[in-house]
Amino acid sequence: MRRTLAMLGATLLLLIAQFLTAVDRASAADPFTGYLMAHFTGESAIGEQIYLAHSKDGLHWNDLNNGAPVLLSTVGTRGVRDPAIVRSPAGDRYWIIATDLRIASGTSWSDAANRGSTSLVVWESTDLVNWSAPRLLNVAGAVSGAGDAWAPEAIYDPASGDYVIYWATNATLNGVKKHRIYSTRTRDFRTISAPAVYIDRPGTQGIIDTQIVESPTSVGGFRYYRASADGQITVEGSNTILGTWTRIGDLSHMGISNGATGGNVVEGPMWMPVNGRTEWTLWLDQFATGRGYMPITSTNLGSTSNFRTVSDYSLGGTRKRHGGIMSLTSAEENRVLAKWGVNRPINRVQSFNVQDRYVRHANLDVRIDANVSPAQDAQFRIMPGLADSGAVSFQSVNFPGYYLRHQNFDFVLAPYDGSATFQADATFRRVAGLASSSWSSFQSYNFPDRYIRHYAYQLRLDPITDATGRGDATFGVTS
Repeated sequence: MRRTLAMLGATLLLLIAQFLTAVDRASAADPFTGYLMAHFTGESAIGEQIYLAHSKDGLHWNDLNNGAPVLLSTVGTRGVRDPAIVRSPAGDRYWIIATDLRIASGTSWSDAANRGSTSLVVWESTDLVNWSAPRLLNVAGAVSGAGDAWAPEAIYDPASGDYVIYWATNATLNGVKKHRIYSTRTRDFRTISAPAVYIDRPGTQGIIDTQIVESPTSVGGFRYYRASADGQITVEGSNTILGTWTRIGDLSHMGISNGATGGNVVEGPMWMPVNGRTEWTLWLDQFATGRGYMPITSTNLGSTSNFRTVSDYSLGGTRKRHGGIMSLTSAEENRVLAKWGVNRPINRVQSFNVQDRYVRHANLDVRIDANVSPAQDAQFRIMPGLADSGAVSFQSVNFPGYYLRHQNFDFVLAPYDGSATFQADATFRRVAGLASSSWSSFQSYNFPDRYIRHYAYQLRLDPITDATGRGDATFGVTS
């Protein structure tokens, strides 16, 4: 009897597991209801990190996380560019892969291209909102003389049941040093096959940015299309990812190039299949003029003459640099928006005992002032504490991703670096005001005997021992 019950229990658990697996797989086939863009913003102190944006129609975008980065690289160069976002066929696992490069640290482009990182930075998730710590994947280390590994992409290959990762590496081959596209295979974004040359243009012509999109085979004649920045924006088609590709054309007839013939010089081609329609948008980064991404669309990729320009689009508040777009199911969209779509209110922090003065940053120093100009210097979003979600952290409105933190008990506005020290220094417990219980005081998370207070109008972190200190350490939070 016990054995029978045990067998029944085991069978029930197996059926439940199979049911849950079926649910997970079914979710991957759900209709798409929105879009997620992963990107970086530029060479600012915190611009070379992972930012996310959301769109319902694929043309009008809203910044997530109030315009601040959602993932920070704490490995390699501690900066990332050119992120790609990848979904497993079952819809139960996701990866973000990105270039390990931080120009903002003072790295020259020559050093980056010739003596840079040969690794990619990888994050992994099962739900799009909880991500692993970043890790390095050395994709180009086995390429002789490799100088870098730039602009990675990945696509699932149903023919082999694994993923093809492809990227640009600057190396010498047949006596010519230039960027070529290399590829490798992986099943888990941890172990890879030996890298091989994937795309090599004739002569000295280099190629850096390539992205592939899949389409119904009945449209345009090919199953896969790729757009590459190789002097032009070249479009090619193929029925296999690593097989023979046919050149379809370029965008020179639209006045668009990658620099070979002038016109609107762009890079970072980024495909977006339009949800619910046989249509594709190709986003192009107008890096030469700094205008950001522009979209062109096509309902048939079999000819580049089918592309049309789009005028009604918007990219949100942050600059979008080379990234990737993924369509979202309703469940995925709900999770992403619940995590990062909350538009937290803008607040000012008012002094209790000098009530015409507000906490503000000036040249990244922090003090209290009256008549703050520009007004945004005294505006903050009160976020869940970086070190403790039950506490608070103060994020700048006009410098998203920058927080108030103490250093040697002085206060600065600093870009979040992902470290545990930063998290603790920028986290405070909001308690009843020391001078008035209807106001607030902010107790340090890592120095609980100290509070935020002003002294000679400068913000400090001090022990509070008298009435003057209690007044200086009491603040109002206003809209």
